[in-house]
Amino acid sequence: MSRGICLVVEDDEDIAGLISLILTQEGFDVHAVGTGMAALREAPGLNPALITLDLGLPDIDGLHIAQDLRKMTAAPLLILTARAAVTDQLDGMSAGASGYLAKPFRPHELRDAINQICPAHS
Repeated sequence: MSRGICLVVEDDEDIAGLISLILTQEGFDVHAVGTGMAALREAPGLNPALITLDLGLPDIDGLHIAQDLRKMTAAPLLILTARAAVTDQLDGMSAGASGYLAKPFRPHELRDAINQICPAHS
């Protein structure tokens, strides 16, 4: 049974593929986009159960996208980024993130973060 749609916002195709694989294994239907504008365009129609968001996007800073997504949806938002400083994490949480995971991450760390902010219903 599907846990719903996860919107993956990641411009690196290899990383997006890894995230998508893990999310699919965790029971999500994955919809991946590579830009912030695409995320803002797609999110309302998808009604996502979870969103993963890279902060280093080619078009718009991910923190701005997080704030805009938060206005559109109450879906848990997991930031996955190379910005590992504590101040970056605080900024991400202030922008509406439910969780924050620095790259590079191990697959089990992503699974743990997903299941912490978006528990599976039994």
